[in-house]
Amino acid sequence: MEPAQPADRVPADRTPPGGQPPVDQPAGAEPAATGPTTPGTGEPALVAGESSPAADEPALVAGERAPAAGEPSPDPSPRPSVARPGAAAGGPGDATGTGERSAPPPRVAAAATKAERSPKDMAISLLVLLIPIALLLAFYRGFLGGDQATTVDAAPAIEQARSANTFPVSEPQGLGSGWRTVSARYQTVEGGANLRIGYLTPEGRGVQLLQSNVPAEKLLPAELTDQSQPQGPTELAGRTWQRYTARGNQQALVLLEPARTVLVVGDARDNELRELAGALR
Repeated sequence: MEPAQPADRVPADRTPPGGQPPVDQPAGAEPAATGPTTPGTGEPALVAGESSPAADEPALVAGERAPAAGEPSPDPSPRPSVARPGAAAGGPGDATGTGERSAPPPRVAAAATKAERSPKDMAISLLVLLIPIALLLAFYRGFLGGDQATTVDAAPAIEQARSANTFPVSEPQGLGSGWRTVSARYQTVEGGANLRIGYLTPEGRGVQLLQSNVPAEKLLPAELTDQSQPQGPTELAGRTWQRYTARGNQQALVLLEPARTVLVVGDARDNELRELAGALR
């Protein structure tokens, strides 16, 4: 039996086991510890006979009390994680993968509601907008006379032409109530003077009465067209008129006199043109 060795005695044989080469240690250095490490400052030391927690045992959470001796350990079952709001099932925001979905954002819900509108709802909305417009249009036409042309008094222009005494002036007499005077003007032009009176027929067509002392060979091409040709004579109120073609769908009645030329031209029907020409007095 060997005598007891002091605790601080360094073994003389420093050959490591297993045939490994000896490790030289500097003088005064302590041999490396081969046993359990000493806990750091502030860490509780393990009680004798107590082992470190196993890898599969849960660590204590901050605020939990360690079980005392003899108490059963807390349930090691994992704590369920809380899914983040708005995460899709199985997606990055669904931590547990339970498939639960949160409510869609307000914009997505509004877009889905808008897409669900039926054609009937759209028709009702359009009807609600059209009704006030129709009422305003009816009021404008029925009470304010929106469709009626503005009428004028031709008397001042006729009186001005007569005062100028450049040519004889005629005036329609006995036209029906459906005829409306919409313009009247007397003006001097190159080569003479013109008296223009515009009418709206009972059928709503435009007719112009022109009396002028401008030479006919210059007046007719300017008022009708260069290609206008006489289509034959017609008798109206004891006067012989000539029928002419005019611009577009217009036609004309022309009265040639030594001191003046009279034109009745427009897109009105032939009977309306004849009525106006026959009413001149």
